[in-house]
Amino acid sequence: MRHVLQRLAFYLFTAWAAVTINFFIPRLIPGDPVTSLLSRQQGAMSAENIQSLYVLFGLDGDQSLVAQYLDYCAQLLRGDLGLSFTFFPAPVSDVLAQSLPWTVVLVGVTTVASFLIGTGLGVLAGWRRGSWVDLVLPVTTFLSSVPYFWLGLIAITLFAGIDGAFPASGGFEAGLVPGWDLDFVGSALYHSVLPAVTIIISSMSGWILSMRNMMVTVAAEDYVTVAHAKGLSESRVALSYAARNAVLPNVSGLALSLGFIVGGTLLVEIVFSYPGVGFQLFQAVGAKDYPLLQGIFLVITLSVLVANLLADLAYLALDPRTRKEG
Repeated sequence: MRHVLQRLAFYLFTAWAAVTINFFIPRLIPGDPVTSLLSRQQGAMSAENIQSLYVLFGLDGDQSLVAQYLDYCAQLLRGDLGLSFTFFPAPVSDVLAQSLPWTVVLVGVTTVASFLIGTGLGVLAGWRRGSWVDLVLPVTTFLSSVPYFWLGLIAITLFAGIDGAFPASGGFEAGLVPGWDLDFVGSALYHSVLPAVTIIISSMSGWILSMRNMMVTVAAEDYVTVAHAKGLSESRVALSYAARNAVLPNVSGLALSLGFIVGGTLLVEIVFSYPGVGFQLFQAVGAKDYPLLQGIFLVITLSVLVANLLADLAYLALDPRTRKEG
């Protein structure tokens, strides 16, 4: 219990540090967000409106830095991330609410799928060294070595285009209104096939290699030899003794991968013009949309912290040694 409380305190402190850094980012960069917005409006604003913008973005020069910081924290507690320049006057939270589900569903499902497939193949390859399963390794390693944007472009060339079986870009068919009706859901699934397959292919080999190597190491441990000597079945020794211990590094890696889901696979969404957070981040950088960049940075950071906390809890459940006090 003490270990859990220590980890919670650590993550709360890290979250506070991330929020503080996020507060200072627009105040350290050259110029300020309001100047950037004015350049987009080509100066078509009165002095009163400009002052209102400074107050709106929490950059009021009449306020002390401490007061601005406290106001910023209060805004975050209310879920207020400011206004987006690109979609002005839409709030950043609304922009993220529109793009977040696309990234979470696409990258989340494909990350978990590649983890399950890769870890399963890694268990087989490590437990049955020298069998046909080893042939999977060079193929998946070769595919993962291909730069992602190149893999995506090859997939578009082969399977999309005018006579292609799949769409080359977008998240759904033009003209459809996002909702939970069959037409929209079917179109969204259809548009996600190519991005999903390329993510799985490019990320699967890492899980296979790490799991295989850990299985080879764990298979030589004494407790596995004792399990064999007790006459336990081959599958029980492989799964309950070897794989259970070998999977710990992969669980940690999965937690980190899940944390970065919110950031999306940037190249995936750019190559396929997929309407997720990664594509939104790409647009925000190009438009110097500081509030949106701040919002995405904060959401990604907090997601990574939550994922790491879940990984720690998973370690506690899988490895009894971590539950010992002192």
